Amino acid sequence: MSGHSHWATTKRDKASEDAKKSAAFTKVSRLLSVAAKQGGGDPDSNPSLRLAIEKAREARMPKENIQKAIDKGLGKLESGSYEEITYEGFGPEGVAFMVKVLTDNRNRTASEMRNIFTRYGGSLGGVGSTSYIFSPDPKNPSFYIEILNPAAKDKLEQMISEFNESDDVQEVFYNFKPVNN
Repeated sequence: MSGHSHWATTKRDKASEDAKKSAAFTKVSRLLSVAAKQGGGDPDSNPSLRLAIEKAREARMPKENIQKAIDKGLGKLESGSYEEITYEGFGPEGVAFMVKVLTDNRNRTASEMRNIFTRYGGSLGGVGSTSYIFSPDPKNPSFYIEILNPAAKDKLEQMISEFNESDDVQEVFYNFKPVNN
C-alpha cells in the first residue's frame, strides 16, 4: 500500500501508459499519411498502406484515427506534409547506423539526429556513407561488428533506445552484434 490516495497512483500509471500510446499512434499515423499520399487510399492496390494499416492495428489504433490519417495523406483534411528522410552515420566503435524518419520539419530532425550521434561519440555521415553496408536489405547488413567491450555495448544500446524514443524515427538499422563474455 502506497500510503497515499489510490487515485494518485492510478493517475500516474495511466498518464505513463497514455503517453506511450500517444507516441505510438503519432508514429503510425505519420506512416499512414505518407503511404496514402504516395500510393492512394486503397489498401488493396497500395501495399505500403496495407502494411501501415496492419501496424496501426497492432498498436490498437481506433478505426476512426486510421481513416483520419489516411484522409490527411490524401489531402481531404488540413495537415502538414511529411517527408521521408534517411540519415546515415557512425556510432561508437565504428558501428554503422541507418535511421529512417518521417518528419514535417527537416531542420529540427537533422539537428536532433546530429545531437544523438555526437552525444554518444559518433558522427552523422553524408548520403551513401553507410548505405552500402545495408544494401539491399537494411535488416541484414553485409557484415557485422562484434562488440566485446560491455561499456561500448551499453552506450550503443542507449543510443538505439534514444533513436527509438524520437517521435520522427520510424526504423533504426545497425551492424553490431553484442558478444557475451
